[in-house]
Amino acid sequence: MKEFPSCFGENGVQVADSSSSTIRAPQNAVTCVYLCKLRDHSCFITVSWTKTLMGQGLSVGIDDLINHCLCKVEIKPWLFSKRKGSKNLEVQFGKVEIFWDFSFAKFGSGPEPLEGFYLAVVFNHEMVLLLGDLKNEACKKIHNKSNFVVDSHSSAVFIGKKEHIFGKMFYGTKVKFFDKGQVHDVKIECDLVGLNEPCLVIRIDSKTVMKVKRLKWKFRGNHTILVDGVPVEVFWDVHNWLFGNAIGNAVFLFQTCISTEKLWEVQSVLDSQLKDFGFSLVLYAWKNE
Repeated sequence: MKEFPSCFGENGVQVADSSSSTIRAPQNAVTCVYLCKLRDHSCFITVSWTKTLMGQGLSVGIDDLINHCLCKVEIKPWLFSKRKGSKNLEVQFGKVEIFWDFSFAKFGSGPEPLEGFYLAVVFNHEMVLLLGDLKNEACKKIHNKSNFVVDSHSSAVFIGKKEHIFGKMFYGTKVKFFDKGQVHDVKIECDLVGLNEPCLVIRIDSKTVMKVKRLKWKFRGNHTILVDGVPVEVFWDVHNWLFGNAIGNAVFLFQTCISTEKLWEVQSVLDSQLKDFGFSLVLYAWKNE
């Protein structure tokens, strides 16, 4: 399996065969991809959260549907710098403004803030993407800074997430499989210690939805599960866990390609180009020593 299939291009979430690529050290990083509208143009906005010894960092990139970068902003780790600010950028068909405030942000073990923050992307006085729980504060800041009023509602659709997760036997994350769906707990269990025939188990909200026995023979594969009545294709590659480098990672892809009609039922916001996009969750699972 050369490549996991993906609903979007190489600037979105796309996973190469982990066994054939160079083994890299794990990173504490989460990348989220949103499908948005800039005037009459559908675009991807990619938000990448990182965590280093210097603190939390962030980058925001805007790409068109053929993966041509329109603009990108890097917000360096803010341990020794201001945690709030704004940036103006000119693109070929308008003006992009990015506002952020992490002064009171609370974090868990990962790089993404849990609460007490906002991140806003505005295009030509229209809210394109608004993340965080401080939405009113974001709108007030934008009004004071640029002297125009924006609506806190944005038309962005969350279509992909790429995340590094860590564990010895259990790996978990939280995810919504479509934009207005409920948040689910995803748990991956794989015990490799002292077992001749290790088994891979995946649970959604504590319910077992997939079990792979004889894993040494089935270290790569795919299986379809149902979540909220929606088919979700699960791809796995655990070659590095079984046969590779001690610090190698397994790769899991959860992918749903929802029809255009279903997406319009969920959130009527974008055009017919949505037919090619569902939601993709890519997990790089690293074993702790």
